[in-house]
Amino acid sequence: MRTAYSVETVRAAERELMARLPEGALMARAAAGLAAVCAQLLAAGGRGRVYGSRVVLLVGPGDNGGDALYAGARLARRGAAVTAVPMDPERMHPGGLAALRAAGGRVGAVVPQRADLVVDGLLGIGGRGGLRPAAAELVERIPAGAAVVAVDLPSGVDADTGEVSGPAVTADVTVTFGAYKPGLLTDPGAARVGAVRLVDIGLDFGDRAVAMEALQHADVARLLPVPAASSDKYRRGVVGVVAGSEQYPGAAVLAVAGALRGGAGAVRYVGPAAEAVLARFPEVLVGRGRVQSWVVGPGLGAGRAEEVGRALADVDVPVLVDADGLRGLDPAAVRARRAATLLTPHAGEAAALLGVAREAVEAGRLGAVRELAGRYGAAVLLKGSTTLVAAGDGLGAVRVNPTGTPWLATAGSGDVLSGLAGALLAGGLGGVDAGSAAAYLHGLAGRFAAGGAPVVAQEVAGALPGAWRSVMA
Repeated sequence: MRTAYSVETVRAAERELMARLPEGALMARAAAGLAAVCAQLLAAGGRGRVYGSRVVLLVGPGDNGGDALYAGARLARRGAAVTAVPMDPERMHPGGLAALRAAGGRVGAVVPQRADLVVDGLLGIGGRGGLRPAAAELVERIPAGAAVVAVDLPSGVDADTGEVSGPAVTADVTVTFGAYKPGLLTDPGAARVGAVRLVDIGLDFGDRAVAMEALQHADVARLLPVPAASSDKYRRGVVGVVAGSEQYPGAAVLAVAGALRGGAGAVRYVGPAAEAVLARFPEVLVGRGRVQSWVVGPGLGAGRAEEVGRALADVDVPVLVDADGLRGLDPAAVRARRAATLLTPHAGEAAALLGVAREAVEAGRLGAVRELAGRYGAAVLLKGSTTLVAAGDGLGAVRVNPTGTPWLATAGSGDVLSGLAGALLAGGLGGVDAGSAAAYLHGLAGRFAAGGAPVVAQEVAGALPGAWRSVMA
């Protein structure tokens, strides 16, 4: 599992390590790792080597500026022409500046118009509230066509939240030290980091709290319910799907498809789209009966709030609420439940639940998912460019989904996800595990089905067995 830590936690681990190391040793480790990644990029670029390459360092006054200067000195010793452009000439890291000059690098007042590589060392993980004008001006002058490497995270991205306030660096590669930071994994910041390279500098986090988690194949494989020889359809879990309407019968079909492909032993369908569901899936049971989970909301349409209330009133059975089921959702009714509840809004639905603009949710996805989970006392899966899953208290580590493709932004894709997560709830997983494992499989299925081309939701559902097999292999 990939883990990310808050700035406060990283700083504490750095202080403990620096107390045991000679002065400057930690920065030397970081600079060595940064220089190695820069050298690899230059060797893979147009010149095919470090020697003779043109490197520009954008240098801030903090430790990130020092990392960039020391790394630049290493590149200069290998024959690169290195120019450091400071945000504040009076506040450059003295040791790093001396090392750069001793290696043949120089300091310039303006950003050169041509470069093979630009190193963003303007702001570190402590940067908040966007770039100051001097830094923003340097960012605007980054030469077109140059590869951009960010030190620890792109300047202008909040390390703890991924929020971006105003101008920010868009990197091709981000070299981060010691641990991932939440801002590297959460949009809108995640869209600016490029490929992330983690450099081990010896930090020990012990039992410190993790801020964010990203599941990997092995983690998902451990979570997925697999039938035993003694299993029957009821032991595998029966999913009740309350979805669809005369206007949106396809939502019911797709939610049922996700549940069946997600490992449910059986699916009970309740709603007006039974004919469409049975035409596609004759194995589906129609009508209410005993279930191990409910999925309520996809394509439900307006005026059917009683269906949501009835599902929530089944307090001992896990319930997933999506789409139209989220309209006017009563926090008290959700909090009164004993079994798991999983809410799966997209940004617009989350904004309605929180009473804010959609843009506010998109700009602060991590804060939004935590607030929703805390307000409703339920696990929340916030769909979007980076899908986040938070536990019911809004505290603890938030899970970020690492799989997917932009082609999943297609009608009905979320209905498939709801059915899939409902099947995992019926199989015994809790809200966070069901949501994060479902998002992972759904993202893989989207990749497999799309293959770099447009995809429709029914193809995503059809690719779920392949995604399941790839995880379990």
